Amino acid sequence: MATATPKSTAAQRIKMRLRKGDTVQVITGKDKGKTGEVLRTLPNENRVIVQGVNMRTRHVKPTQEGESGRIVTEEASLHASNVMIYSTEKKVTSRVELITEKDGSKKRRLKKTGEVID
Repeated sequence: MATATPKSTAAQRIKMRLRKGDTVQVITGKDKGKTGEVLRTLPNENRVIVQGVNMRTRHVKPTQEGESGRIVTEEASLHASNVMIYSTEKKVTSRVELITEKDGSKKRRLKKTGEVID
């Protein structure tokens, strides 16, 4: 019996408390302390892409004749556990809690500051 490789198994979609457009701060790794906006979330892999963080250089070959190759720098994904929501008002990172309003709508709120995000 062959063992399944990590990519061949169906990935469980993880409910993330981070959303596109949130301001986050990196809490571990080589970019620790950097802040940026979430450009994209990858819930199947529990990862996020943050603007200006975890930059990777990629060499692109020319596709057409006469075109020159180029070097492209782009953001690579980070694991969601390595970032925390950053409050731009209070300049502090915080966890996120989900609250239900009296009218039944769900909101996200920062635990430290009580600031409502949505």
